[in-house]
Amino acid sequence: MVQDFEQYSAWRQDVAMALEKYQMWVNAAELADAATEQRIARALARLADDRLSVAFVAEFSRGKSELINAIFFADYGQRILPSAAGRTTMCPTELMYDPAFPPCIRLLPIETRASNLSTSDYRDDPAAWTVLPLALDAGEEMHETFKQVSMTKHVKVEEAKRYGLFDETDPDVAATLDDNGEIEISLWRHAIINFPHPLLKQGLVILDTPGLNAIGTEPELTLNLIPNAHAVLFILAAETGVTKSDIEVWRTHIGAGAGRIVVMNKIDAMWDELKTEAENDAEIERQQTTVAHMLALEPRQVFPVSAQKALVGKINGDMALLEKSRLGALEAALFNELIPAKQDIIRKQLSDDLNAVVSIQQATIGARIRDIVEQLQELKSLRGKNQGVIAHMMRRVEVEKKEFDGSLFKLQGTRAVFARLSTELYTTLGMDIVHKEIAAVREAMAASRFVTTGIRGPVKHFFDQARANLEVSNGKIAEISEMMEMMYRKFAAEHGLSLAVPMTLSLDKYRKEVDAIEEVYVKQFGTTTLLITSRDAVIERFFDSIASRVRRSYRAANADVEAWLKVIMSPLEAQIRQHKDQLKHRLASIQRIHDATDSLETKIESFEASQFALEKVKGRLNDLAGNVESAMQRTTAAAFEAAA
Repeated sequence: MVQDFEQYSAWRQDVAMALEKYQMWVNAAELADAATEQRIARALARLADDRLSVAFVAEFSRGKSELINAIFFADYGQRILPSAAGRTTMCPTELMYDPAFPPCIRLLPIETRASNLSTSDYRDDPAAWTVLPLALDAGEEMHETFKQVSMTKHVKVEEAKRYGLFDETDPDVAATLDDNGEIEISLWRHAIINFPHPLLKQGLVILDTPGLNAIGTEPELTLNLIPNAHAVLFILAAETGVTKSDIEVWRTHIGAGAGRIVVMNKIDAMWDELKTEAENDAEIERQQTTVAHMLALEPRQVFPVSAQKALVGKINGDMALLEKSRLGALEAALFNELIPAKQDIIRKQLSDDLNAVVSIQQATIGARIRDIVEQLQELKSLRGKNQGVIAHMMRRVEVEKKEFDGSLFKLQGTRAVFARLSTELYTTLGMDIVHKEIAAVREAMAASRFVTTGIRGPVKHFFDQARANLEVSNGKIAEISEMMEMMYRKFAAEHGLSLAVPMTLSLDKYRKEVDAIEEVYVKQFGTTTLLITSRDAVIERFFDSIASRVRRSYRAANADVEAWLKVIMSPLEAQIRQHKDQLKHRLASIQRIHDATDSLETKIESFEASQFALEKVKGRLNDLAGNVESAMQRTTAAAFEAAA
């Protein structure tokens, strides 16, 4: 498992090194423009920040934390995450490594649920978190610190309601109250454990969730963490099978698909010493088939394991017990699917970026070669010509330069239209309009006596308006793209410039994000649910997370648009500068030849040498691009061997 991640990390480093060499050479050859630099920087950032997230989802007491310990932390010779009978993980817990922080556990107080901010909104606010250091060299002390994720406190019902953690319509609610009429809730809303484990250092992120009821009360899980996980392990208990709440969470929040794995844990409870091993295996297989049927899966998609026995087997070096726990099959399925799938995604994104960059630079080199060839032809045509002919050619170049300067003057008009359309684009995409729509929903919620029914219309309008604004913005982007494409074609036709098609942009992925957010909302609070629930605080918190997600989507869309507007003219401007310089040099060359005819052959030799040098540059560009492509297509194992 560690080797799988090391190989994947080696592959990423291999690609990054090839891309950095390409970048350095392109800059040295003066082939980079703003669009090129942006694409390469984005590709390198994607490689550097690439993470693989695995979420563990289950009802409490299904052995999530023990399974995490068995898969990832057995080498430490003890349990890292607290694991015991009953509930141990009370708040969503992320295990990751960020070198910007020391080893520590960051804890977000439960009181933050009373605000209008989601967990994601608090990530950039260090003051909101309680930070406890981790003593890596003191195992027992570190284990005690990890127990913070299981800490609780008792609060009055009204306070629990304010946090959305008390459902008075639940017929079993009375059983949750103590003798003082108080309810037990988690001390923390969210925990982030920054731990220098080898796998976490290489980009693995592990999400340990509380019981299934937390899926509904903490929208961050429903809207963000679970849907965005590259793999989700849904854990059931072998002896209980699939419960009603299990089916609901599976259908609503997880479902079959790539990277979705069902784990039937605690099969050791079915190891009956009065039966033969074959009989025990047959009983486990029958339960496996039943679970698969109830979740509409193939039996091979359900993995029977004993996390506790696997952990014991790994710690004690008991290979027979480890094999009997069947953990190996689960680990193989997880990492054999997870890493190649993630690699394919990264490879495709990088390949698209590289192709776009190379096409622009090839066009730039091609334009330079074509300019030199034209000047060579022009110079060679001067052989044996008298001063009158040379003077005529000087006048012709001067006319061409004036015509080009006229085109540049017209370009200023295009810039004015470009500025106007850019301003119009932000009237539908800017963050102000998002904040206004969010405020309108909150006002509607505050004005309605029955939030559960009064919120439906405003929230639907919110999603409709978010989509409509993105559609209008897409239209403006298309209008800008069309105008720029016409300008590119015009300059290419009138002045013989070799111009690639302008960099395109679409906001479709953000519209799909809004659709996905609404789909989760409808599943969580559909018409029937809204009519039978009165958990106003839950619905309000859920909308807060919806608002946060939509804000993030719009913020990302704004960043994309801003970057695109900065670079869409870059290839044209680079070609214009180059063509302007070329005309200037042509005029100067002919002028010098006019003044001293004996320099003609020298000048021709100089241009031929320049042409040869540019052909070498073109070949080197293709070689370096080929090296990046080869690094991307290399298997992780091959990259690892090369690094070793």
